[in-house]
Amino acid sequence: MPVPLQVGISPDVNGASVQTLATAIVQTVAYVDVFDYPLLPAEVHRYLVGRPAPLEDVEKLLSNGALVPHHLERYEEYVTLPGRRQIVETRRLREAHARRLWPLARHYGALMAQLPFVRMVAVTGSLAVNNAEPGADIDYLIVTANGRLWLSRAFVILIVRLAATRGIRLCPNYLLAERALVFPEQTLYAAHELAQMVPLSGYDVYRRIRRLNDWVNEWLPNATNAPGLPAMPADARGPSRLQRLLERALESRLGQCLEQWEMERKLARFSRQAIKGAPGAGTMEAQFTADWCKGHFDGHARQIMNAYGERVQALGVEP
Repeated sequence: MPVPLQVGISPDVNGASVQTLATAIVQTVAYVDVFDYPLLPAEVHRYLVGRPAPLEDVEKLLSNGALVPHHLERYEEYVTLPGRRQIVETRRLREAHARRLWPLARHYGALMAQLPFVRMVAVTGSLAVNNAEPGADIDYLIVTANGRLWLSRAFVILIVRLAATRGIRLCPNYLLAERALVFPEQTLYAAHELAQMVPLSGYDVYRRIRRLNDWVNEWLPNATNAPGLPAMPADARGPSRLQRLLERALESRLGQCLEQWEMERKLARFSRQAIKGAPGAGTMEAQFTADWCKGHFDGHARQIMNAYGERVQALGVEP
């Protein structure tokens, strides 16, 4: 039975209970444990839940006996929940697999970036943190020009199918238009996705997303200023001549008709999936409009947050 976290709550000047650094550290490690992902102390600091703190304070609490071994465990250089040291080897194996996936992710991401109306391509999901297990998809978030999201998606799917003929699984499951960069779901899960995503093109759009979604700082205040934030890719290219020509042609009435036709066709299909009771359908995890295509039908975020809640409660901490 876990020992309740006694150092987790202290009164503020108004007498209300506030989250202390110890609680934040346990929450941080518990969240990534859902993904079988142990953290280095610097990573605990970067993804610290709910409060800013200097790295030296985090390292002190991890080494002074306040948290280890009752609430957390140190194994080699990593921090895990108690009894979870085996995930250190899991992380190493997944990092090795991620190294093999990154060249493919960059190659196909560069192809997507050259498609008409694509304004940003970023890697998200497990690969973004080098935690990709064998068989994992390469997840992308893509930003498109306003009024051409569904046409852009149709072009992207051509690349997905090309990669599939070579046994490569691409998953562009999150597309949004430039006028829809504010994320409506402001959860710890969404904050991690935003803080961890790695832009491959459109760095100006990436910076705009981070600026417009400054609510991420409330969940992960250290993730904005910590070292290691994504930088502009060295080989990033601007729009090609062919891309500009295609966009000019598709900015016409014909392009608008194709956009409307593709959107209506896909919305009808996704509506049928919702009727069949897909877990994420009808929630923030699966949304389809003129400005959004978020195809998370498996209820993944909800499952993650439920698993996280179970972990922190078992440790005697509020989620």
